[in-house]
Amino acid sequence: MPHLGPTELLIILVIVLLLFGVGRVSKIGGELGSAVANFRKGMEEGAKKEKAEEEPKA
Repeated sequence: MPHLGPTELLIILVIVLLLFGVGRVSKIGGELGSAVANFRKGMEEGAKKEKAEEEPKA
């Protein structure tokens, strides 16, 4: 897989901004951040649930 340097990433960002506009890109970024936060929260809850099931009940 080719390595993407800072120059290539900047060119991609400019193209995306031209295609979608600043408002829509910021909205997509916010939604992506929210999705990642919810995913992490779900993973933590799942880990807590597994840990609680593994502990022997005295």
